[in-house]
Amino acid sequence: MQRVLTDPIKGSLLVAEPLLGDPNFDRTVILLTEHNEIEGSVGFVINKPLDLQLDDIVIGFPSLKTKVYHGGPVQQDNLYFIHNKGNLIPGSQLIKDDLYWGGDLEPLKEMIKCKLVTPEDIRFFLGYSGWGLGQLKNEVESKSWVILEQKSVNVLHDSPQEMWKNVIRQLGGDYLLWANSPLDPSLN
Repeated sequence: MQRVLTDPIKGSLLVAEPLLGDPNFDRTVILLTEHNEIEGSVGFVINKPLDLQLDDIVIGFPSLKTKVYHGGPVQQDNLYFIHNKGNLIPGSQLIKDDLYWGGDLEPLKEMIKCKLVTPEDIRFFLGYSGWGLGQLKNEVESKSWVILEQKSVNVLHDSPQEMWKNVIRQLGGDYLLWANSPLDPSLN
């Protein structure tokens, strides 16, 4: 059984409650990359791959056969990335343990050309998920999200298609009912 956290913290996961009702976040798992009580929160949906490869959307970027993910509804025309290369990519921001987000694109491009970054090291996102001051706290209090430690999933390696279902199963109890339920229970 997973340890449920009471407050969001940088590096934690937000797992959408089964009946959230927001199509942007239905059955999502979000990695919080920033969280503070003054500026708000930023995170990326880590389990919603788009039907796009990086090569489809970024012209002049070195070839890296990797999917691009829907990071959230904010600034969907911007590309973001999470990786495990740390300070090898200048400007990277530590999330937790060996996970980082962002950084300078020019050194990243060179690392990809030299095969120092592989698809297993990085995930790209169009858009992000963001909450203003107090907004995420209110959503957690209204039971929109369950907060878990990041170790509940391997952000860069776990299958995105089964991620939400697997995390819900790990929660156990009443959540087990929802693990195999259809997206719209009225259609059952």
